[in-house]
Amino acid sequence: MKMNRASLCERAAWEKVHVALPDYDVEAMVARTKENPIWVHFGAGNIFRGFIAALQQKLLNEGLADRGIVAADTFDYDIITRIYDPFDNLTMNVTLNPDATTSREIIASVAEALRADAADRGQMARFAEIFVNPSLQMVSFTITEKGYALRNMAGELMPVVLADMKEGPEHARHAMSVVTALMLKRFEAGACPIALVSMDNCSHNGEKLRSSVLEIARAWKENGFVDDAFLAYMEDEEKVAFPWSMIDKITPRPAKVVEESLLDDGIEEMAPIVTGRNTFIAPFVNAERPQYLVVEDRFPNGRPALEKAGVYMTDRDTVNCTERMKVTTCLNPLHTALAVYGCMLGYTLICEEMKDEDLVKLVRRLGYVEGLPVVVDPKILSPKAFIDEVVTERLPNPFMPDAPQRIATDTSQKVGIRFGETIKSYVAEGRDLNDLIAIPLAIAGWLRYLLGVGDDGKAMEISSDPMKEELQSKLAGIEVGKPQTYQGQLREILSNEVIFGSDLCKIGLSDRIEQMFVEELAGVGAVRATLKKYIG
Repeated sequence: MKMNRASLCERAAWEKVHVALPDYDVEAMVARTKENPIWVHFGAGNIFRGFIAALQQKLLNEGLADRGIVAADTFDYDIITRIYDPFDNLTMNVTLNPDATTSREIIASVAEALRADAADRGQMARFAEIFVNPSLQMVSFTITEKGYALRNMAGELMPVVLADMKEGPEHARHAMSVVTALMLKRFEAGACPIALVSMDNCSHNGEKLRSSVLEIARAWKENGFVDDAFLAYMEDEEKVAFPWSMIDKITPRPAKVVEESLLDDGIEEMAPIVTGRNTFIAPFVNAERPQYLVVEDRFPNGRPALEKAGVYMTDRDTVNCTERMKVTTCLNPLHTALAVYGCMLGYTLICEEMKDEDLVKLVRRLGYVEGLPVVVDPKILSPKAFIDEVVTERLPNPFMPDAPQRIATDTSQKVGIRFGETIKSYVAEGRDLNDLIAIPLAIAGWLRYLLGVGDDGKAMEISSDPMKEELQSKLAGIEVGKPQTYQGQLREILSNEVIFGSDLCKIGLSDRIEQMFVEELAGVGAVRATLKKYIG
């Protein structure tokens, strides 16, 4: 039995293997969506497939929506051609329950899947048709933090961005340039209102999106490609809104045990692939059950009834407080600390790390002791209850095959938010930075991790990161087992406000980080010994 639209007619066969099917006419939904789309989503990976698309499916199932989502990818076109196209845009969504059971559902709410490839005129023409349609209400994004970045570590515009600015909308290649070019099409077709909604896991995500899009638009204005009227349209949030959001759901890489269970039940062609961009992805998504999405309710052209699918629709302040609670205190810092230390200590599963007394002490101190004192309670969720769920249920879930190696990806893009925001709060409130132990230890651990040597003294693969080579070059000369090779190489990194959000040397936190880092260089077992010294 293969997952495709034709097989959805075989309800009895799917029900026999405990797969829930869509309760609406999929073909009719697809036709309506293509004619009058309401929602485009950039970033067609697992968090979208297993969470966001599932929200729209719930609305479709309950008759609260009649159209689906147009999925698009700006970075990894193999996801569209090898995961969406062969399965008629369907996803097998597998929920990993803490009691070792799974729940299966075929998500069919994606009506169309496109490649946002500027070199493909056919695909871009279809995007233009969608964006000029007055029916379009929202464009959402899960393209990761680096997807919004226009500049490198030194604060300089990246070459592709410079080229886009000089060559104009017809030659846009960077994700932010592509979106801005499509917004120009919408403006020229009547300047209909719309909401551009970042759903990425980063602080002030709507602000990041708006800032990047407007920087592209202003450069095009300076270079004569657009006029003042287009810029005014993009800057008017009554016309083009950029709602903030907070998203939370762990969607790890596809697990072998899930793949095998699907195949055992006769569901064909479920094997994962590795794309040309090194994305590990499968026709199925496996994810935890807990999920949270909090969105600023600012949609000038209307929106789906997301609150009826479990989304918290609220104001910007509440989103900001909730996002800060999660991203800077209650989950993401814990995840990142577990990732870098887990890799160095030889772990391949987050849940196994949560059996390690030293690592549990580290994340508990990070969350409860150092983070909670500077959290603003968002009211819609309790910060302490949130950490309780993370530490006692979510991270230890033995049926969640999440790997520290996955979480360690792009850490340079995350440390400024996951640790830097708490550091800034301590400084702003006049708190004693000597009270911070776990945060400096996490930062020291990340820098020690970048040396590519585990605590056993053996070479270790470093997860992908846009700044990996640049950072490693600054650590040149440092050798594990030879603490004397440290000659202050960290200071240039620790003083970089682009990475940490503040100059850690200037505020007086760098000495402690350097001390911890040097202790972790001592030799085999030094990482574990340093953890025990400071946390034990």
